[in-house]
Amino acid sequence: MRKIRPVILLAIFAILAGVGVTYYTRLKLQAGSALAKPKALAPGTLATSHAWTYRQTTNGKMAISVHAEDIQEIEGKQELTGVELDIFHKEGNEYDHVKCAKAEFDMNQGVLYSDGDVEITMGVSVGKPPTGRLIVIKTSGVRVESKTGKAHTDRLATFQFDRGEGRGVGADYDPNTRELVMHSQVDLTWRGTNPNTVPMKVAAGEVTYKEREAKVFLSPWSKLTRDTMLLNAGPAVVTLVNGSIKLVETQNAVGADQRPGRNLDYSANQLRLDFDDNNQIQKITGVDQARLVSKQDTTITTMTADRVVMDFDTSGDGSVLQTAVASGNSMVETNPVPAKDVELADTRILKSDTLRTKMRAGGQEIESVETDMPGSIEFIPNRPEQPHRWMNGDRVSITYGPKNQIQSFRSVNVTTRTEKPKLSDGKETPAPELTWSKDLLATFQPNSSQLGKLEQWGNFRYEAGERHAKADRAALDQPNNLIDLIGGARISDATGSADADKIQLNQMSGDFSAEGNVSSTRLPDKKKEDSGGMLSEDEPLHARAKKMSSMDNSQQIRYEGNAVLWQGANRLEADTVEIDRENSVLKAHGHVVSQLLDKADSPPSEVDKAADKGAGKAKGTSKKSTTSPAKSATNQAARVFTVVKAAELEYNDMTRVADYKDGVTLDRPNMKVKAHEVHAFLRDNSDDSSLDHAFADGQVEIVQTAPGRVRNGTSEHAEYYVDEDKVILEGGSPLFVDSLRGTTRGEKLTWFSKDDRLLVNGVESKPVKTVMHKKKK
Repeated sequence: MRKIRPVILLAIFAILAGVGVTYYTRLKLQAGSALAKPKALAPGTLATSHAWTYRQTTNGKMAISVHAEDIQEIEGKQELTGVELDIFHKEGNEYDHVKCAKAEFDMNQGVLYSDGDVEITMGVSVGKPPTGRLIVIKTSGVRVESKTGKAHTDRLATFQFDRGEGRGVGADYDPNTRELVMHSQVDLTWRGTNPNTVPMKVAAGEVTYKEREAKVFLSPWSKLTRDTMLLNAGPAVVTLVNGSIKLVETQNAVGADQRPGRNLDYSANQLRLDFDDNNQIQKITGVDQARLVSKQDTTITTMTADRVVMDFDTSGDGSVLQTAVASGNSMVETNPVPAKDVELADTRILKSDTLRTKMRAGGQEIESVETDMPGSIEFIPNRPEQPHRWMNGDRVSITYGPKNQIQSFRSVNVTTRTEKPKLSDGKETPAPELTWSKDLLATFQPNSSQLGKLEQWGNFRYEAGERHAKADRAALDQPNNLIDLIGGARISDATGSADADKIQLNQMSGDFSAEGNVSSTRLPDKKKEDSGGMLSEDEPLHARAKKMSSMDNSQQIRYEGNAVLWQGANRLEADTVEIDRENSVLKAHGHVVSQLLDKADSPPSEVDKAADKGAGKAKGTSKKSTTSPAKSATNQAARVFTVVKAAELEYNDMTRVADYKDGVTLDRPNMKVKAHEVHAFLRDNSDDSSLDHAFADGQVEIVQTAPGRVRNGTSEHAEYYVDEDKVILEGGSPLFVDSLRGTTRGEKLTWFSKDDRLLVNGVESKPVKTVMHKKKK
């Protein structure tokens, strides 16, 4: 055993040597094939990595994914290079993609920050190719929370999307609520689906985009601009549909649309704008103190109401105003624009609960305005000589011509009021003129907006102080200040009235003319002392004719066509009658017939007594009868009329002489006078218009009749005295023929009917031939 022990030790040593050789051989080989020793890390750097990726899930869904080309950890923070960050929405079908060249990631706080340029693409679909509707934001100084995905920057941010671009200073984005907030100096540009359309520019102090609601909130102020349209407002809400602006709702808004030849301004405490796919305004709705002002070359039209809705035509290149509907305390006021050598038109104010305005093609001029409910229109004069007018009706419809000049308006169940200024030489301001009618149509003079003609029909009534009128239909000719009353026309004032088929009234002077079945009444003038005669002021003067005219405050009156005038029992007929009250003259022409009543208590003549006796015998009257027909006949006979017929009559109330000409006949009870001319002298008594005496000239013939007796006298001149019942014949060989006593001639014949005496007066060459005395019975 002792011999074997050295051998075992040697073997062990050999084995150890072999192992050592093998170890060092392998160690050498390993040393030759080992990787190069990494460089030393910079001071403070704990580790570095390449192609680094970080993911975070929530409830089994991807929430955050961060990838960097390189990463190094320095004092608990990771500095990333070539960074891409995906922040997934809760639904998991979309994410927001963030790219930046460099970023710093704090694992402890879960915050990614990039001081350099950052690009954020919002709403990228998972597993689908990107669409043109993505919003791409470019900014810097972005801070992203890995747990919530919220991003923030206080620097300038620009963004682009398929319908436009924008910019702002300071922004926050929350992928959970999908809300983007831009904090200040925000400017947005929205384009329509048609790239050739004019873009909409939006500015605000702060903008909040709520993607889920597809709404953009502008505050505390907002400004929208498109082509010639400008809108300044307080807070506003923009509603998007498929990325296009469809609706803008604002507060305290003031807008304008400035175009050549037309300026449109509008405002409201609440304003809503509806847009089409090309960012063109389709509708504007203003609520609460809504106001619309259209400025033209010749007029400025202002519409105000609780609510105004404007509809626009967008079929062309821009938005063209078509209609504007105002409701609730609505008013449209049109003011003329002063122009050289052009008379200033009236200011027009239309009021109603609802007003509908329609524009002409092109949207620059008004075509019509209508009311659905009762309305009023006021014409305020801008020249001192023009009247002030008001009109009220159940419905009002106004039609306009070129340059917003009013052409006509219509209404139903109408009342009007017109106040005219005092004339330069007038003592008093004219009384207001009032009218009422079922329907009304007013037309205006071309290119002036001045009233030309006003027609009213359906129970028309008129009132101006003491002057009243009515008719089936009335037409006012404003330039000439004439009113035509048609059908059942009547006009009246303190002096009387006139009725006719048609009456024309001059509003300024009060003159009028009447035509067709004319009847009139002239009331007594209590201010004047009655003078009796044909123009007595003691009783009403009635008249009928085919035509009538009254001028100079009823001082000049003319009746034409079968004219008949009567006052009490007095009566006058003629083709034409003219009354000049200022000069107290009456003239009648053609087929003149006048009838004058003698004073009722005038004593009956002998002829009258004979007539009474004859009437009594004919009736067989009893002497005991207290109310005999004979007495009645006597009372009737006491109403003695003088009836004169002639071709012409002229009466002067100052002289109380009525001159009849051209074939005159004068009739009194039992006596008739014929002559070329008759001059009738009325009694000079204020309460008596009866005949006092009369002169007849030219082939005078007098016939007096009594029961069983006729007396006839002829001469060139005759005189008749009523109270004396005396007739004088002279000139042209006077002749007196008595059916009972024969014929008498003389230079002058005088007979008295009362006592049946005849005196014949001759000349030196011709002695008196006969004097007859009637024997009393």
